Amino acid sequence: MDVAAAGDSRENSVKLPKLHLLLGGPCVTYRSLPAELIMDALDEHLGPPVDLGDESDSSDNSSRKSYKSKLPLAKPLCVERKTESGFQKTYRICLELIREAMLHHRWQEAAEYMASFTEILDDRNKVRAQQNKELVWRISIEILHHLSKSTVKDYNIIYERMKHSGVKHYLMICLEHSFHLMLHGQIECAKQQLSIAESWRHGKESVSQLQRVKLIQAYRSLLDYMIWCDKKSMLSQNNSFESDIQGMHTCFRHASVNLQEILKNPGVWDPFILSYVEMLEFYEDYEEAHKVLNDYAYDSSFPPNPNANVYMYQFLKRHNAPEKKLMKVLRNLRVLVPSHELMLEYSFLLLQSEKTSDTQKALGVLLEMLDFACWRSNLGVWTCLHAAVHRLLLQEEGEVIVHEQMALRKDWWPALHFTSFHAKKDFEENGKLLEVKASLEKILCPGRPLSYYINRSPKRLPDNRSSWRRHLGIHNTCLIIHSPGTNEDFLIKSRRTDTSSSWSHVRVSLGWSAGLQGFVT
Repeated sequence: MDVAAAGDSRENSVKLPKLHLLLGGPCVTYRSLPAELIMDALDEHLGPPVDLGDESDSSDNSSRKSYKSKLPLAKPLCVERKTESGFQKTYRICLELIREAMLHHRWQEAAEYMASFTEILDDRNKVRAQQNKELVWRISIEILHHLSKSTVKDYNIIYERMKHSGVKHYLMICLEHSFHLMLHGQIECAKQQLSIAESWRHGKESVSQLQRVKLIQAYRSLLDYMIWCDKKSMLSQNNSFESDIQGMHTCFRHASVNLQEILKNPGVWDPFILSYVEMLEFYEDYEEAHKVLNDYAYDSSFPPNPNANVYMYQFLKRHNAPEKKLMKVLRNLRVLVPSHELMLEYSFLLLQSEKTSDTQKALGVLLEMLDFACWRSNLGVWTCLHAAVHRLLLQEEGEVIVHEQMALRKDWWPALHFTSFHAKKDFEENGKLLEVKASLEKILCPGRPLSYYINRSPKRLPDNRSSWRRHLGIHNTCLIIHSPGTNEDFLIKSRRTDTSSSWSHVRVSLGWSAGLQGFVT
């Protein structure tokens, strides 16, 4: 860029270098902009705001206060300084024009300006050098991302040039480059980029550099896992040869070396842990897989991670672990995310127990779920709550237990669940939900007028406890929970079994992909 272009009165022009030297590709047309035009464009862009909505003459303006927008203005990328060279001034102008073009999605125009802006990389000012390089790197990639004719080769040119423009961002540029190659299915090329970055060293290794190297090692191991998955799928389709099996095992060995090191660095490593556990299970090393998940979920040096508990629960369930272990994991998950969808399964497990304390815990779990609006219209949760309340009312102190759980909710639960609006909506969307909720309103919200009903059939419950039992059918009720995913039935029934009476069955179907649903029979 001509440094004197901004200050020279002569008609010098700023020559824009061919964009393919940086952006690489025939998708951009090139032009030359006189320095005076750049200055005029900046003056127009940075000039005082004009109220376009007020078309009255100046005499009218003098008699009225001018309108000032209260909306915050975007901060300029570069602020004009009192003392700046022609080079810096032209750089600031070009950056503002690039920004303006990007904000209005004029990507072709932004690319043309960017071809000139890259000359800022020649700036020898050490204070601004790293900032300038990062600007060129990120803006160039963003522009390429929106140009329809950009190719992988164009990205490679950008990344390779920016890698060699400075050493501070080398590792992060290599990592981003590998991500781009992965998105285009070039797994081997992405792995090669990470391998080069992993072995790269410059000067004394800093803490941040060490952390980035560990991150690069982790992603290289993830690529080894992806290659391992491809080889595994090929083995299942074709007749396996010894060389194929050996190559697959080599990928596993390379991946496991770095994945084992992950647990020594506290953090959130969900995709890496899952890939490692899958490979361990494939080779039937269940003990090591369990140890990895247990350390990831319960090591105090790691940040609290609900997903770690979910992975542990899914692993235990796949290998038919006893319910006691499953409930322990879900109990820990409840502390972190009381509204998690697995809390419904936790309540099932608690209701299968004959202990009153477990039924009381199930009541607390279900009420905590219903504290969140996402479960407000879920028939499965309300049906389980019906079963828990029903069982507790069989006990002498059951009514007291229910009222204690609702004591802190009595002021806001009715407005969240039991209004005429909710009744009308539930009647239109799910009549069974209306029946279950209406049978619980008087029990959960005593001492207040009933409002959860529709005019055609209001739900009115008597006040005495024995009538509640008859209304709920709690003398002879059972709850059948079915999970299509595991094809299992959970039977939950009251402690008082009367074989002379017919059972009232409630069957809840769990469809995790489509959401929780249910029906009453």
